[in-house]
Amino acid sequence: MKASRDIARLIEIMAALRTPGSGCPWDLEQTFKTIAPYTIEEAYEVADAIARGDLGDLREELGDLLLQVAFHARMAEEQGAFDFGGVVESVTAKLVRRHPHVFADEEGRTAKAVEGLWERIKAEEKAARGRNEDAGALAGVPLALPALTRAHKLQEKAGKVGFDWNDPKAVLAKIREEADEIEAELAAGSEKKAAAEVGDLLFAVVNLARHLHADPEAILRAANRKFVRRFEAIERALAARGKSPREATLAEMDALWDETKAAEKLTKEKSD
Repeated sequence: MKASRDIARLIEIMAALRTPGSGCPWDLEQTFKTIAPYTIEEAYEVADAIARGDLGDLREELGDLLLQVAFHARMAEEQGAFDFGGVVESVTAKLVRRHPHVFADEEGRTAKAVEGLWERIKAEEKAARGRNEDAGALAGVPLALPALTRAHKLQEKAGKVGFDWNDPKAVLAKIREEADEIEAELAAGSEKKAAAEVGDLLFAVVNLARHLHADPEAILRAANRKFVRRFEAIERALAARGKSPREATLAEMDALWDETKAAEKLTKEKSD
């Protein structure tokens, strides 16, 4: 099979890059810790390509992400821990084990039933590995996750044991409360305490996103893209006037921002 040959070639190249004496000096210097940030970055670039609907770019970014897997597997193989084949074996066994409704006789083909089945099997796997499920309801959320994602997962776990609001409007009230606390600390002249309250505000905003069934990382990335798009429109409008943003007033840029928003709204209404 071509896929097998391609994977074998990738593993072969990775081994060559990590071969002392003849390999790449940069690759040879890397460790799990130094490569981990690149792994995270590549995962985000995959998500970005998906958000942009660019399948050509997605193909390339998935390749970069696969390279990260090959890199970690090669370093582990050098330490006698596991190799790329072990990674594949582990995930295939897990997929079969967690989908008895597909690969065995257990019923439960609805999405809701499958979700419950998945959670039950995960719990059984942890118990088999000797992990203490009594460690706490919030156990198992990795510290290395991006802060928004970790907040989301912590809130989900707390919600499963009943520590949650039942109405997104209650979360919105909490957001207003946190904003008031920031205002109070600013009035008292304490930027440090106000900054801590901003953390609480962000945590509450993540909670609202969760109650609206939205991924906070995804909607913030969308907001970032929107900001870039609108600011670039401001830059183009100013350039047409022979100006740069540094040469424009805030009032002038605000007016162009409002014009850009109105134009986007009109375009959307026409497309709808």
